Amino acid sequence: MGFLVNKKYNVALTEEIIIFISIFKWVLLAGLIGAVIGSLTAGFIHLLHFCIYFFETAPTKMIVLAPLGLLISAALIYYVSPDSSGHGTEKVIESVHQKSGMIRFRVIPVKLMATIVTIGTGGSVGKEGPCAQIGAAMASFVSQRFGFSAADRKKLVICGISAGFASVFGTPIAGAIFGLEVLFVGSIIYEVLLPSFMAGMIAYQVSSMLGVTYSYNLLSFVPEFSPFFFGKVLLAGLFFGLMSILFIAMLELGRRGSQSLRVHPLLKPLIGGLCLCVLALGVSTQYMGLGMSVIDSLLNGAILPWYGALVKMLSTSITLNFGGSGGVLTPLFFVGAASGAIFGTWVGASSAMFAAIGLVSLLAGAANTPLAASILAVELFGPEVAPYATIACIISFLMTGYRSVFQSQVVSTQKSPAILTRSGDDLDHQDLHFDYRSRRMMVNGRHMLRRFGFKARETK
Repeated sequence: MGFLVNKKYNVALTEEIIIFISIFKWVLLAGLIGAVIGSLTAGFIHLLHFCIYFFETAPTKMIVLAPLGLLISAALIYYVSPDSSGHGTEKVIESVHQKSGMIRFRVIPVKLMATIVTIGTGGSVGKEGPCAQIGAAMASFVSQRFGFSAADRKKLVICGISAGFASVFGTPIAGAIFGLEVLFVGSIIYEVLLPSFMAGMIAYQVSSMLGVTYSYNLLSFVPEFSPFFFGKVLLAGLFFGLMSILFIAMLELGRRGSQSLRVHPLLKPLIGGLCLCVLALGVSTQYMGLGMSVIDSLLNGAILPWYGALVKMLSTSITLNFGGSGGVLTPLFFVGAASGAIFGTWVGASSAMFAAIGLVSLLAGAANTPLAASILAVELFGPEVAPYATIACIISFLMTGYRSVFQSQVVSTQKSPAILTRSGDDLDHQDLHFDYRSRRMMVNGRHMLRRFGFKARETK
C-alpha cells in the first residue's frame, strides 16, 4: 500500500516538474523571440515613417512614383525572394499548415525593403503583415539554427505572428489572440497560449521602449442600452459582414485581373501603378498609403464620401495584386472605419462610435478572428463600447461565411449546421454543400419566385 502511495506521489511530482520545465522553456524562448521582433518592428516602423513623411510632404511626388514603387517591390520579390509575395500573414499561415513553419531567412530583408518602397510611394497596404512575416521568419530561423523540432518551430512561428501584430498596433492581448485564432476558422491552439501572450507582451514593451508610439481613441460617449440602439448594432453587424464579403471579392477580382494579363510579370506593376495614379488624380490621394491619419479623423467624427470605402478596397486590391508588398489589415481598418461612419449617419447615431465598431468588425469578418477583434475594441476604444462591438464582430464573422482574406486558413468548425464543410481543409479547397432541408427550402423558394414572376407577367 505504501509503495502504491509513493508511486502515485512520484508520478504527480514528475508531472509537475515536467510542466514547470515546459513553462520555463517557453517563457524564455517566447520572451527572446518577442524582444527580437519588437526590436525589428521598431526599426522597421521608424524607417517606414521617415519614408512616408518624405513623400507625404509632396503628394504629387507620390503620384508620380507609384508605378516605380510597385516595380521595385515586384522586382525584389521576383528575382530575390518569391516567398515574400502577398500580404505577409497569408504566407505565414501557409507555412504553419503546409511547411511545418519553415520560412527562409531572406524573406526578412526583402519583405522589409519591398514594403517600405510600396507604402512610401503610395501603395495601399498595411504594415502589420510584413511585421508578422518578418517576425515569423526570424522565429523560424532561430528554431532551425538551434535544431528545434517541427512542433516547436511551428509554435515559435505562431509567436512571431502574435509579436508582430502586438508591436505594430500596440495591443498585446489582441495580438496574442490573433496569432492563435487566425490559423483556423473556429478554433484556437491552447498549447501556444502562454508563448503567444509572452511574445506579444515583450514585443510591445520593447518596441515602446524603442520609441514606437501608438494611437488609442477611447470613446468618451456610448449611448445607454435600449432595444432601439441594440437593433442598430445588430444591423451594423450584418452590414459589416456584407462589407467584409465585398472586400474579399475585390481582392479576388484584382487577382483574376492580374492573372488575365498576358504580359511580363514586371510590366504588371507599371500598369497597376498607373491605375493608382488615375485613382489619386481622379478621386483623392488620401486613399493611397497607410491612411492612418484618415482613420484617426474618422474615429474623431469625420466622414468620407459614400464611395470612400470602395475606393480604398480598389486601391488595396490593385496594390497587392500588381506587385506591391504589405499587409491587408490596415486597409481593412480603413474600410471598416469609413463604412462605419457612413452607417452611423444613416441610422442617426454617432459616426465615431460606429466607425470604431466597423474597424474591428471588418477584422472579425474578413479575417475570421472575432475574439481578437473583440479584444482589440477594448484595447483601442475602451470597455464601454466592448459589448456592442463584440456582438457586431460575431455577426460579421458569421455573415462572411467560408470566405477570408487569408485563404490558407483551415476550417475546424461549421458556422452553420445547414452548410456542410470538410474540417481540416483550407478555405481555398473547400467544396461547400447544403443539407437536405436547406436544399429543399431553396428549391421551394425558387418555385415560389417563378410562380410569382409568371403571375406578374400575366397581369401585364
